[in-house]
Amino acid sequence: MNFLNQLKEITKKNNSLLCVGLDSDLEKTPAHLMSSTHPLFEFNKNIIDQTHDLVCAYKIQIAFYSACGKEEDLVLTVDYIHKNYPTVPVVLDAKRGDIGNTAECYVKEAFKRYKADALTVNPYMGFDSLQPFLDQKDKGIIILCRTSNPGAKDLQNLKIAGKPLYQHVATKAAKEWNKNNNVLLVVGATYPKELAEIRAITGDMVFLVPGIGAQGGDVEAAVKNGVDTAGGGLIINSSRGIIYASKEKDYASVARKMAEQTRDQINQYRHAAVS
Repeated sequence: MNFLNQLKEITKKNNSLLCVGLDSDLEKTPAHLMSSTHPLFEFNKNIIDQTHDLVCAYKIQIAFYSACGKEEDLVLTVDYIHKNYPTVPVVLDAKRGDIGNTAECYVKEAFKRYKADALTVNPYMGFDSLQPFLDQKDKGIIILCRTSNPGAKDLQNLKIAGKPLYQHVATKAAKEWNKNNNVLLVVGATYPKELAEIRAITGDMVFLVPGIGAQGGDVEAAVKNGVDTAGGGLIINSSRGIIYASKEKDYASVARKMAEQTRDQINQYRHAAVS
């Protein structure tokens, strides 16, 4: 089953557009887990067990693992999800993008070594740098379009032929790059106006939407401006606001409460948007 079909099924099953980001920081790991050989995996495992019925996906930011030499914890986390909750897809957030053999190595890293179901990629080296990723027909290829960070405007808002660069990326993603129907876009919740613009360009393409929670994105505005014609089309990610809602031994149960609240809030605005 390809990524988008898997996403569609789990979204319906769990009635959820929420993605929990497992951006697990070794420096924030609860003390009682630090004696483990794989503390980030143990932390993630408990979060996953508590939230798997509330999410449409998990997103793992690779930097939190590679920076401290905990790549094996990442492998164990993905394997655990695939074995125990196989209907929930895993997005590897690595923002890869390069040419030739280097891109092919990034493909192997994401989909063979880490066994991710989808990968974030950077389009700013052009189509040839994307093609090795786009050729993975069963995988989700999530292209950076209008990112959630404040500095995104430095380049992404530059006008080219009268339109901002992010609109050109959206147009190419929808009309030229999506031959295998496996392209998604990253569009930040912190820019709801741009969300609406990109939705108008791309139709019912799915967006990965970071920026709610710790980054300050407004859930209502993101949902109302981002949903597709059926009230879906979004993977709304929250990381720190859920996984670090508590730093005590109860962190996983508190994370469940926050995930449930966030999912229900999203659904409230989602249903209102298409009613």
